[in-house]
Amino acid sequence: MQKKGKFDYILLETTGLADPGAVASMFWVDAELGVDIYLDGIITVVDSKYGLKHLAEEKPDGLINEASRQVALADIIIINKTDLVSEEDLNKLRTTIRSINGLGKILEAQRSRVDLSNVLDLHAFDSLSGVSLQKKLQHVPATPPHLDQSIVTVTFEVPGNAKEESLNVYIQNLLWEKNVRNRDDDCMEVIRLKGLVSIKDKPQQVIVQGVHELYDLEETPVSWKDDTERTNRLVLIGRNLDKDILKQLFIATVAETEKWWTTHFKEDQVCP
Repeated sequence: MQKKGKFDYILLETTGLADPGAVASMFWVDAELGVDIYLDGIITVVDSKYGLKHLAEEKPDGLINEASRQVALADIIIINKTDLVSEEDLNKLRTTIRSINGLGKILEAQRSRVDLSNVLDLHAFDSLSGVSLQKKLQHVPATPPHLDQSIVTVTFEVPGNAKEESLNVYIQNLLWEKNVRNRDDDCMEVIRLKGLVSIKDKPQQVIVQGVHELYDLEETPVSWKDDTERTNRLVLIGRNLDKDILKQLFIATVAETEKWWTTHFKEDQVCP
């Protein structure tokens, strides 16, 4: 990065077993690095023939398998070698991928041939994505109930304004404290978080981004219109997620009803 002229674009290919979230996190943590470059997006390639097998693979100690984690974190998912499988098997793979990550864009390819305009200049992690995100959030498919998927996508919408301080508490309890449990008393594990929120006293829509334990709030160029209702739309991708509990916690945050909040969080309930 110290060379004159620098770079137009950097493509970083990780190993097949890597966690992309750890790499993506560097661009938020390293302020010096973040001045010169920005994280454009995460792309995951799924093999048509072996994709379902990899996504269904069970790991010891309840760990999330690498393939599922990579799909969950992706902004673009390329299903490759589509010519090697039947349409029925391809549909199963599409459905499984969509159930894990309802927000990512799916591309299909043979021999990994894709139009570069589909994988470059995504702006998936900056304020510019707020313009296209509004449309995406309205069309996130619900996870089919018959799929027993370890990682799922949940989305909800809550009208009104959020107090920024309360919103930070909500996100930090999910990503940092990890003290939110579902009805079965399992810890909710959020891998990716994305949404558009309405912060009290701010005219612009605010985009919220989260990967693992890191998150960011940034104002977008889009202002709320006076004749439209302000609303908050969130998409969470992770394991053991309960949409109703997550939504009720968010409503409690927006309404600032501390009593409901404190009754659902106790120190002895903190997840390991």
